[in-house]
Amino acid sequence: MSNFNTEDLDDVDMAILQLLQVDGRMSNVDLAAQIKLSPPATHARLKRLQTRGYIRKFTALLDQEMVGFDMTCYVNISLRMHGTNELEQFRSSVLKMKKVLECYQTTGEFDYLLKIVVHNHRDLQHFVENSLSTLPGVARIHTSLVLDEIKCSTELPLKGV
Repeated sequence: MSNFNTEDLDDVDMAILQLLQVDGRMSNVDLAAQIKLSPPATHARLKRLQTRGYIRKFTALLDQEMVGFDMTCYVNISLRMHGTNELEQFRSSVLKMKKVLECYQTTGEFDYLLKIVVHNHRDLQHFVENSLSTLPGVARIHTSLVLDEIKCSTELPLKGV
């Protein structure tokens, strides 16, 4: 994680970040035209934003149903113990699970919230019984199935743009 904050960025930097959130494959020439800078100056800014950690990586967003993942689920997990070893074992195990897209430590009734994708209800049953239930220290699992995706975005609401 970066030690910088958005106060280190000017309006041009913010415009670059906003444009790349919408189209990460935008060419340097097109990006330069949009922000009204030369391509070399744009490239230098882009590299600086990457070096400083504002841009972590570029990726492709796939259509999950087209590649066979028909279900998205949110899974709340409570652990029996909250010692350093138990937490590290749990985290280490979750990091290895490809079907877990996101994992957050939370406050409240549950300790962790996971976003997972599975092929179908049988795949979900197998994943819960054979993967999640066997995680170190798991005391309770609560699964919610997504019925309809209303909004899904990767774009952060940048100020000044």
